[in-house]
Amino acid sequence: MEEFISTVKCLTENLQQKDLTDCDEVIEKLFSEVSGLDSFLKIPDPQIQECAVQLWNWAVTKNVGNTITAIQKAKVRHVACNLLYCFESDSPTEGAFRKQILMASKAGRAWLNCKNFQMADHFLRLAVKSLETLYRQLTSRANDEPDILSSKADVEKDLLRILSCQAESAIAQGNNQEAIVFIERCKDILLRLPNETAYLSVVCYNFGIEAYNLTKFEDSVFWLSQSYDIGKANMKYGPGSEALAKVLRLLATCYLEWDCEKFQEKALNTVSLANKECVTPFGLHLKIRILLRCRAPDSPVRAGLNEMLESKVSLDMCLNTVRLLMSENREVLAFEYLKTVCQHFESSPSLGTALVLHIELLLQRGKVLLSRQKIEDVITGHYTGKQLAPEALTSLHIILWDQASKHYEDDNYSEALQWYDYSLSFFKAGQMDQNLSKLQRNRASCFLKLKQLEKAKEAAKEAERSDPDSIFTQFIVYKIAVQESNAEKAAEALSAMALLSKNPVFSEDRLLASQTAASNLLSLAAQIALEQNGQQETAIKALEVLCENSKEDVQVLIALRCLVRLVLSTNQNSTNDSSHLDVLLSYLKMAWNLALQCESKLDRMKDFYTLSYQLSQLCPPDRTLLVAQRTCLLMAADASLELYRKSPHSAQTEELTQTLESIQTCWEVWKTLKASGSSPKDPTETMLLLYEFEARAKLNDPKVETILESVLELETVETKVLESMAALAMEPPAHYPLLCKKALKASLSLHKKQPQADLAHCSKCVHTLIKLSLPRGVSEVGPQVLHEVWDYFQEALSIIAAAPDAFAEMETVWLLTHAWNTGILLYNLTQYTEAEKWFGLAMKFVQYLGSLQESYAKQMSGRYSEVLDRLDTAKRSCY
Repeated sequence: MEEFISTVKCLTENLQQKDLTDCDEVIEKLFSEVSGLDSFLKIPDPQIQECAVQLWNWAVTKNVGNTITAIQKAKVRHVACNLLYCFESDSPTEGAFRKQILMASKAGRAWLNCKNFQMADHFLRLAVKSLETLYRQLTSRANDEPDILSSKADVEKDLLRILSCQAESAIAQGNNQEAIVFIERCKDILLRLPNETAYLSVVCYNFGIEAYNLTKFEDSVFWLSQSYDIGKANMKYGPGSEALAKVLRLLATCYLEWDCEKFQEKALNTVSLANKECVTPFGLHLKIRILLRCRAPDSPVRAGLNEMLESKVSLDMCLNTVRLLMSENREVLAFEYLKTVCQHFESSPSLGTALVLHIELLLQRGKVLLSRQKIEDVITGHYTGKQLAPEALTSLHIILWDQASKHYEDDNYSEALQWYDYSLSFFKAGQMDQNLSKLQRNRASCFLKLKQLEKAKEAAKEAERSDPDSIFTQFIVYKIAVQESNAEKAAEALSAMALLSKNPVFSEDRLLASQTAASNLLSLAAQIALEQNGQQETAIKALEVLCENSKEDVQVLIALRCLVRLVLSTNQNSTNDSSHLDVLLSYLKMAWNLALQCESKLDRMKDFYTLSYQLSQLCPPDRTLLVAQRTCLLMAADASLELYRKSPHSAQTEELTQTLESIQTCWEVWKTLKASGSSPKDPTETMLLLYEFEARAKLNDPKVETILESVLELETVETKVLESMAALAMEPPAHYPLLCKKALKASLSLHKKQPQADLAHCSKCVHTLIKLSLPRGVSEVGPQVLHEVWDYFQEALSIIAAAPDAFAEMETVWLLTHAWNTGILLYNLTQYTEAEKWFGLAMKFVQYLGSLQESYAKQMSGRYSEVLDRLDTAKRSCY
């Protein structure tokens, strides 16, 4: 016992050191020492009491801030309380009892906050036992002494609070009946301590909220009823009418959501009682909601609506009620009430919100003529001193543009213009606004569709004046120029678009658009020109601008294909004139360079195979032509794979077959080129193998395995090629996990042989290997699987250890989590030795966390200790 006292005293002193950086280890040792004590053991040594008080005071000083975690605080209080109960004299004083009660109740509360209900119940029972002993001691004295009466009242107050904590613990554990017993004892105490009425009422209300959130409506109704009855029984010390009304509103909501038809009368009576206690907008709105859910006739609903207006509720609440009426198909009542609301709030600056809602609801119900009349009234008011608030005006613009957009999509351009013109009515002449620019662009588009070019040009001019730096405005100017066959104006607009495309592009709703937005607009410009007969010059200009400014390889390749066809078609009758040949070859050179860049990305394009044939008619049959044919065939294979992705299921096999045909032809061209001498860095063979691998994988062709072997046998293999093949092996409908792992292992091996290994790629490889190998259930757990995935985790640890600062923190968290979960799976399968091994592996990752290390270390250490305790228990039970 002396050794125990010495150990506790030493640990207590260590904990109180100011320069202690990590108190978790000391707390755990204290907790372990004290938790093993016999609950009936008594140690009459003052040092024990002194340690208990010191530990308690230390924990109190840590209440402010996040110096220690909640569970650490609970453990220190646990230790202090147990030590105090160990030191007990033969005749404890009232002060000693009060100290026990304080520590036991606070320790119980701390464990309750940590959701450790068994520990909480233990200390709360200790507190009750000490309270009852103290109460008996006080009762044995003269009852009429003021000090004794005050002390007894304090004891009962403490008992009431501890009983309420026990009730809270019981509810958390699903023991509702046990909680009721505790609260009944509290109610008995309340007869002697009426000033605790508000406290107990709030306790029951909180129980009701918790049950409601768990959709335990029957329990919620019970506790809310208890809360109201307790609070109402003594209005002097109760929570007040406002709080009671809040209780009743939630009680009415419970009845409503539990079974509206069965409890409709109770729901209505309860909400009426709530409004009688304290009228609030929420209570009045709830009453309408209940009436509507109960399918009440219009008369009582109308009475409730009038009651809302008489109670001076806000305009927003009234409008929410209108929406509620519409959602419950009470259209007549909704419009009737909305009209009354508009009259009631006629002088309010927020009236515009109601008017806009009226317009919106009319349009929803297809009452277009009435909505137009309302809009025109609002426009008139706008110019006679009744302007809408900015927020309401924005909402109206959205409604008007939405209507216009719908008509535009239905090819009803005249109707779309009318709705856009309504919106235009709210803008001042000469106003500089990006929304006005967008509006004018939309109007210009409508005029273009209606072939009213002069009006379209006028609208585009206004758009340009409002927002001259918009690429969308220049696009409209370009479209008008194309319709007018004005090649010069179109070229100017394209040049302006090219210049603006270098800046960040904001979409029409002012959100920052993707980096491809400008390129897509240029691509669309080229498409528009191609669709117009006799506009080849403009089309060529548009395609060249696209090639110069697009960062999307696919778009550039498609544009190059179109350019080649345009140039060939333009010069088809002048085969002896080779002046355009340099242009064609420059296009092909650009395409080839892009193809080289796309080696690992597998970007796609349309079929270039016909181009190689046409070029062969213009170029001499030498190595240059072979290179061109090789390039076009590679592009053809690439294009077929892209078409496969975009084709319906029925056509996919055909596209893949075409891919394999292009690849086979390209192999023949490549053999000729290779025989004539090729650069060792030429990627053609790798690209062909990569394309063939993808096509055969999609066709479920068993030859994919031999293709991977061919890649591994190449003189030079790039890691990115292997990683691409690994990804393709698992891209649906392909499913080759073994091939994927083989490619990744090869890639990882190559990375590790580099003088400076790319840790990011190594980490990615290991991540995928672990993901593919982790057991997903009981049936997949086997020694071979576990051994394989264990090796991958060890590989991950070595990568992190090599450069801990360069390793992504969230990747470490991912590894930690999956190692831990594997331990849990093995634990559930009673493979305790293996489970402990995996738990230990998970803990090794904690030290490599950065900003999250402290948080995870505290959480995982506690869990790890708990798991080890359970493992020890489980192991002993097995023997």
